[in-house]
Amino acid sequence: MEKRLTLKQKILVAGTLFGMFFGAGNLIFPVHLGQLAGRNVIPAMIGFIITAVGIPILGVAAIGNTHSDGLQTLSNKVGRGYGYFFTCVLYLTIGPFFAIPRCATTSFTTGIAPMLGGRISEAAALLVFSLIFFAVVLVLSLRPAGITVWIGKIINPVFLVFLAILVISALLNPSARIAEVEPTAGYESGALFSGFIEGYGTMDAIAGLAFGIVVIDIVRSMGVEQDGAVARDVLSSGILTGILMAVIYFATILMGTQSRGLFPVSENGGIALAQISGHYLGTAGSLVLAVTITFACLKTSIGLVTSCADTFARMFRKALSYRSWAILFTVFSFVISNFGLSRIISYSLPVLMFLYPLAITLILLALFGNCFDHDRVVYVSVTAFTCVAAVFDLIKTLPDAMRAGLRLEGAVALAQKILPFFNINLGWVVPAAMGLALGLFLRARRKG
Repeated sequence: MEKRLTLKQKILVAGTLFGMFFGAGNLIFPVHLGQLAGRNVIPAMIGFIITAVGIPILGVAAIGNTHSDGLQTLSNKVGRGYGYFFTCVLYLTIGPFFAIPRCATTSFTTGIAPMLGGRISEAAALLVFSLIFFAVVLVLSLRPAGITVWIGKIINPVFLVFLAILVISALLNPSARIAEVEPTAGYESGALFSGFIEGYGTMDAIAGLAFGIVVIDIVRSMGVEQDGAVARDVLSSGILTGILMAVIYFATILMGTQSRGLFPVSENGGIALAQISGHYLGTAGSLVLAVTITFACLKTSIGLVTSCADTFARMFRKALSYRSWAILFTVFSFVISNFGLSRIISYSLPVLMFLYPLAITLILLALFGNCFDHDRVVYVSVTAFTCVAAVFDLIKTLPDAMRAGLRLEGAVALAQKILPFFNINLGWVVPAAMGLALGLFLRARRKG
C-alpha cells in the first residue's frame, strides 16, 4: 500500500516550507505594492500572488515531479554547463548578492533607522548594525547549533503574532478608503502585470527551486518512499503553505494601500512598514516588532549562508572548504548591505528580470516534461529563446546612467519593436513559446 503523509504531517511540512520562504522580501514588497497600486490594488494583488505564491510552490513541485536531487540536476536537463551556470547565479542571487544583505538592511530600516532621529549618521549606524548582524551570522553559520532551531520555533511565531496585531489594527482603523487612493504611474493601467513583476522581488520562485530538495528529503524522512507519492505530498503541503502566504499578502497589501491616508508613497517597503507600525503600535510596539523582524531575518541569513556555502563546497570540491565559502559569503554580504535597502532593491531588479523567465520556463518544462519525455532538445530550445529575450529585460531595467554609459538604448528600442509584451516586462513569453514549438518540431522530426 502506498504510504502518504497524514494531515498533521502535511501541516508540519507546510510550516517548514513557510519558514524557508518567508523572509525580508515577503514583508517589504507587499506593503509597498499596496501603496503603489492604490485603488487598482486587486488586479495588482492577483499578479503579485501569482509570482510570489503560485510559481514558488510549482518550483518545489517541479523538483519532486522530475525526481531530481537538487537544482543542478534539474537544470542539467538543459546541459551540464548550463546547470553549473544557472545554479551558481541563482544561489548567489538568493545569497550574498541580494537576499542576505537585504535581510540586514530590512532589519535596520524597520527597527534602527526610525529611532535615530537625526542624532547620528544613518550610514554610520548601518555600518555598525550590519557588522554586529553579520558577526552573529558568521559565528552561527560556522557553528550551527540549537539556537537556530530555537529562533525558528520561538521568534517566527512571535513575529507572526505581532504582525497579525499590526495588520488587524490597521485594517480595523483604515486611514483612507481604497477606492479614493490614487495609483502611481506604473499602476494606472496594467496593474496586474505590474504586480506580477513586483512579485519577482520576493525571490521566492527561484528560492523554490533551491528549497525543493530540502522539502523532498523531509517528506521521505517521514516514510513516504514512492516517487509519485512524494511528488503529490510535496505539492499538497506546498498548497497549504501557499494559502497561508496568500492570506498574509492579502492583508499586508491592503494595509499598505490604506496607509496612503497617513503617509505618502515611501521609498521602499521597509520605511513603509516602520511608519505604519509606529503609528498603530507606538514606540514600544514598533520596538518589539523590530526585534522580532531582526531575529527572523537573522535566522533566514544563517540558513542562506549555510545553504549557499554547502552548495558551492559540493559543486567545487577542489576549490574552497565549507568554512571558507561561509566566511567569503558573509563578508561579501556585509559589504553589499551597506549600500542601503533602496539600492539593493534597485540593483537586484535587472538580475531578477533575467533570472525569473529562465526559472519560470524551467519549472513549467519540469512539470509538463512527461508530455515530451523530458527530451533535452525541448529544454535547450525553450531556454535558448527565453535567455535571449531575458537579456533585453535585464538591459531595460539597468539604472539609467549605466544603460546610457554602456550605450544600450538602441538595444531597448530594438526590443520594443520586435518583442510583443516587452513594454509590460513580459517580452520573453512569445520567444519562449517559439522555442517550445521549435523544440517539439525537432523532436518530432528526429523521431519520424
